[in-house]
Amino acid sequence: MNRITRRRACKTLATLTAFPFVSGRSAGQGASGLPPVRTITRGPRRHWFGYYDKLEFDPMNRFVLANEVEFEHRTPTADDTIRVGMVDTSDGDRWIELGKSRAWGWQQGCMLQWRPGSASEVVWNDREGDRHVCRVLNVRTGAGRTLPRPVYALSNDGRWAVTADFSRIQRMRPGYGYVGLSDPCAAERGPAESGVWRMDMETGESDLVFSLAEAARIDHEGQSLADHWHWFNHLLVSPDSTRFIVLHRWRASTGSGPDAEPTGGFTTRLFTLAMDGSDRFILDPSGATSHFIWRDPEHVCAWTRPAGMPAGFYVFRDQTREVEPVGAGVMTENGHNTYVRGTDNEWILNDTYPDRTKREQKPYLYHVPSGRKVALGRFQSPPAYTGEWRCDTHPRCSNDGRIVAIDSPHGGAGRQVHLIDIGGLIG
Repeated sequence: MNRITRRRACKTLATLTAFPFVSGRSAGQGASGLPPVRTITRGPRRHWFGYYDKLEFDPMNRFVLANEVEFEHRTPTADDTIRVGMVDTSDGDRWIELGKSRAWGWQQGCMLQWRPGSASEVVWNDREGDRHVCRVLNVRTGAGRTLPRPVYALSNDGRWAVTADFSRIQRMRPGYGYVGLSDPCAAERGPAESGVWRMDMETGESDLVFSLAEAARIDHEGQSLADHWHWFNHLLVSPDSTRFIVLHRWRASTGSGPDAEPTGGFTTRLFTLAMDGSDRFILDPSGATSHFIWRDPEHVCAWTRPAGMPAGFYVFRDQTREVEPVGAGVMTENGHNTYVRGTDNEWILNDTYPDRTKREQKPYLYHVPSGRKVALGRFQSPPAYTGEWRCDTHPRCSNDGRIVAIDSPHGGAGRQVHLIDIGGLIG
């Protein structure tokens, strides 16, 4: 961050105020009783945040993080750089640049997020030489530091990060890792040197707590996985910072020789582990786990297809075989699910992918006690937004549960960040 931007950011942060929502309308909003929407980023550059399980709002809900890029509709190259910044919603939605990144993708950005427990530290991933790193910036003082590994998810106490091998992810599922560095274990199906690391957010010290080799040795429903190609994806730490989730994924092989490559679709199972990698438990062995969120320290809500049950959202009790459906007949599509903060888990925030007729994406609220679904809008996604560079809404809540942020290209200015006022809906 340059001196001028740093001075402005520090001056702004010295006078924090409450978030002032200004009502506005988006396509299809207002007249049909849908809540007001406010667009807080502007073209010609494109803006988005990325995944749905990260802290986008500062603790006072005034500053909203986002990525900024000058192009769309193609895979990033190793030379493509994005800007990271925050929008001051109390000062005309002013963009404040914080830094840059060369380690990013369309779905999850560069893992930009506020550090839990801090009112001033922001983190994101970057590429430095032949490694991926994490940048930590104090937006009050402008002081920055670099940690030797990238982050995937942070613990709720802000002390730890858990992370995976983004080069491996990019090779196994392009668009979810980072271009620019090759997989150092490309010739190995289940390497012992790759897996999940836990990193101390103060010192940068890290440990490999769960290797791909260890995961590959655990049979799936009685079948050996030795000849498959393995990777880890989608990590998330429990609310009490004692356990974390990781999705273990694998693909079949084109053969058994040294020139064999991964092929076909992938299978997924969900592990939970203690933060040091011990006490491992396959919470969802179905092979069909998709989006998930911790409901509380003991329960996980995930879209999956348990044995003998239809695909849908289910709540699992960690380290047990207890599972029950949630939203059956109402939340009938896979989406990006979280629980609205401050509502005692009564409300689930979710979304849909573009429908087949109008290509509308529809974020919504689901009231668990009553089974009621409340629409938050209809946001049209042009046909160009598909595949790797699609723009999912990925709804994210403010810390007080009153505002929802989404990414959407519906306004004609490319992907931008929009806010939806849900305060009147949740009570």
